[in-house]
Order: sequence, then C-alpha cells, then structure tokens
Amino acid sequence: MINAKPNLMPLLREKGITQQQLSDMTGIPQGTLSRFDRNTRHESTHLFTIARALGIGVEDLFIVQEQEDK
Repeated sequence: MINAKPNLMPLLREKGITQQQLSDMTGIPQGTLSRFDRNTRHESTHLFTIARALGIGVEDLFIVQEQEDK
C-alpha cells in the first residue's frame, strides 16, 4: 500500500516562493494553495500546474511511503 502525504509548503519554503507568488504563477487561488497540505484530494490539473511552475515532478509534491500489507 502506498501512503502519499502532501508536501507543498516545505517545497515553497525551500524554493523561497510564497503562496501568493505561486498563485500568480499558476492561476490557482491562494486559498486553494493554503489548504493543499491539509487536503486528501487534489485536482489533477492543479497537481500538474503546480509541478510545472515549480520545475518538479508531480510525485515530488508528496512524501510517498510504501507500507507492507498485513
């Protein structure tokens, strides 16, 4: 089983980009970006738009952990 935890805010801090700057770059509302790490569902278009704006892969927006099935 795979567990994927959103990791956008640490990426923004690492790149020195604010939520508002990312919003301006992507057209995604800042409020949507501020909730990204708390949400369990994400719009696929948002994932690709954010990843492209940051120059990373979609998978990099998450901390992915594989868990063994019991």
